[in-house]
Amino acid sequence: MLPIRFIATVPQFTVPDVVVAAEYYRDVLGFEISGYWTGTEVTNEPKTPPVLGIVGRDDVEVFFSRADGPITRTRAPGAYDVYIRINGVDEFAADLRARGAEIVDGPDDRVYGQREVVVRDCNGLVLCFGENINQDQAADGHA
Repeated sequence: MLPIRFIATVPQFTVPDVVVAAEYYRDVLGFEISGYWTGTEVTNEPKTPPVLGIVGRDDVEVFFSRADGPITRTRAPGAYDVYIRINGVDEFAADLRARGAEIVDGPDDRVYGQREVVVRDCNGLVLCFGENINQDQAADGHA
């Protein structure tokens, strides 16, 4: 029997259109579309509006579930919907600019040892991409 080990967390966002969200993450944030689930089948080319979409980039996945009604979101001022740790935040920010992303802030160094860029996606979700400023600590796996 394998020991208990947490592997990853996967944010799941409720959106009005799963395909629009997945294509935005592909075209603007550089993710790949892993597939859609229509409720009866898993497909790469949905014939009916999917209820779930999955995108991924490297070891990060994001799920989108379709809203069947109004979406309400609350977030404290300055808070994020998701924080994703990456390497190469400056290069990523330059790529985001070239792809037309809405950069809300950064890239900037934070007092807590992270360099971050903050983006608002096509559904108004706020994503923060950050890396350790001290790369020696990052290589050791410590923040």
